[in-house]
Amino acid sequence: MDKLKSVLSGEETRRDNRTVLETVNEASTLGWGTRVKGFIACFVLGGVCAILGVCLLFLPRIGLILFIVFYTFGNICALCSTMFLLGPMKQLKRMCDKTRALATTIMITCLVLTLCAVFWWKNFGLALFFVILQVLSFAWYSLSYIPFVRDAILRLVAMCMK
Repeated sequence: MDKLKSVLSGEETRRDNRTVLETVNEASTLGWGTRVKGFIACFVLGGVCAILGVCLLFLPRIGLILFIVFYTFGNICALCSTMFLLGPMKQLKRMCDKTRALATTIMITCLVLTLCAVFWWKNFGLALFFVILQVLSFAWYSLSYIPFVRDAILRLVAMCMK
């Protein structure tokens, strides 16, 4: 009976015209407590992976590879943890906002290029370079959420360069 009502009222056609992202956003109706727990779990997992990566850095032969993989995975977990608080659609929209679009693009590109440098190109110097860029781009991306901080940092750097 509900199906018939939705077809007759036109809601069925509106439901079929939804995009995949709208469907995902609608499916992510978690309670606030569950969202906070998911955020904490994902953020802590990211932090543990990053710390574990730093600890594994000093192992002979495979330490650098393990550091890069764990550190990159930790950054991905930390980035995804905010999706629990805001929801995936809202977070993706904020990531693509005009004030963050460049930082988001650079950050995600560095994450991907770091893994490519380790596993595909097997160039560890390049991988370390991308890890450094990861740190800088993740910091710049994070600072975009605090009003006027990036402008203040740019002014400070400009003053120091004079």
